[in-house]
Amino acid sequence: MAGVEGRVIAVTGAGNGLGREYARLLAAGGAKVVVNDLGGARDGSGGGVAAADAVVEEITAAGGEAVANHDSVATEAGGAAVVQTALDAYGRIDGVVSNAGILRDKSFHKMSADDWDAVQQVHLYGGFNVIHAAWPHFREQKHGRIVVATSTSGIYGNFGQANYGAAKGGLIGLINTLAIEGAKSGIIANAIAPMAGTRMTEDLVPAEVFERLNPAHVAPVVGYLMTDECTETAGVLVAGGGMVHRVCWFQTKGVTFAEVPSIAQVGDRWSEIVDLDGAVPGSNPVA
Repeated sequence: MAGVEGRVIAVTGAGNGLGREYARLLAAGGAKVVVNDLGGARDGSGGGVAAADAVVEEITAAGGEAVANHDSVATEAGGAAVVQTALDAYGRIDGVVSNAGILRDKSFHKMSADDWDAVQQVHLYGGFNVIHAAWPHFREQKHGRIVVATSTSGIYGNFGQANYGAAKGGLIGLINTLAIEGAKSGIIANAIAPMAGTRMTEDLVPAEVFERLNPAHVAPVVGYLMTDECTETAGVLVAGGGMVHRVCWFQTKGVTFAEVPSIAQVGDRWSEIVDLDGAVPGSNPVA
């Protein structure tokens, strides 16, 4: 398979954990990789060049091609700089893995507006900022691959992660629309919900579970989604510990009311409305 040979791919948040695994695997497959990482702490504070530079050194020592970028994806200028790094170094951009993220976990009643905004800016706005900068190039060359890092917290919710779950759910909405708008230009957009033992999760899961969730298990799935052979789009994949499955929306048979119903009439037929027996994959009824 052609895979990612010769493709130029930017991976955000690639200085550690999952992003590092993605960058290394893509480079091993022949891609030229922009290793983006602000070098900050898990909560987004601080910064430095060491993390991204170390990954670039690993890749080049193994015979691959990579260049570091240390900008914050949380700003429009930072997102544009990630793509510009690819253009300056390699003359093109073929793919984006939007993986950068931070955590500011708190129960909702204790969550501040700053905790909310900081997480949205890195995850959701970060995805927008980098992909938006790459989008004109994808359209012009009639080719592009996008993978965003969502989460089971964005799919199902999780206590203490209202900010994180909202951002990750927003990224699913983003790729659903990008898949539609990008179809005629050969742009494929998907989401990965990784389950992996990294610095982001080391104190959030039991030690025995953490040990089983090697980030290396997730990287090949992201790698495939970036290949020319992958034609699936608007998919949400959960991957971790050797398991990979797709998550889809389903819609029930539901109920059609001939006239505007009363509240009581809706209640009377509620069991039919929510009955999953015979449910089918959902679709946008106004598209």
